[in-house]
Amino acid sequence: MEESIKVKHKALSIRPFIGAKDFEVSRSFYRDLGFEEVVLDAKFSVFKTGDLAFYLQDYYDKNWIENTMIFLEVEDVDYYYNQLLVLNLTEKYGVKLTPTVHLDWGSECFLHDPSGVLWHFGKFTK
Repeated sequence: MEESIKVKHKALSIRPFIGAKDFEVSRSFYRDLGFEEVVLDAKFSVFKTGDLAFYLQDYYDKNWIENTMIFLEVEDVDYYYNQLLVLNLTEKYGVKLTPTVHLDWGSECFLHDPSGVLWHFGKFTK
């Protein structure tokens, strides 16, 4: 029987790339969410919170964007949802915010960004 070789990960971070229909609106949206922006190029930024980050690019493909989902684990989903409500993102950006749902595996609330990327803010039941 052949033994498979496995890669040993000593990863330091993972950073997804997401696109933006309107780059300036998306930049403002993510700054409002509390991410720190580092501009890398006129059409490319990295957004950070603590040791976590993602890249935002001035590129839009409807099929790709509307099928992109990101899960961000947070300490307290209900608290986080209430913080999102205070930001008035639905009025300011016309985005969709869905209240917290509690399931067997944990809890999560949902937020679509201005381009259509679906964010899951959740916590796993340990």
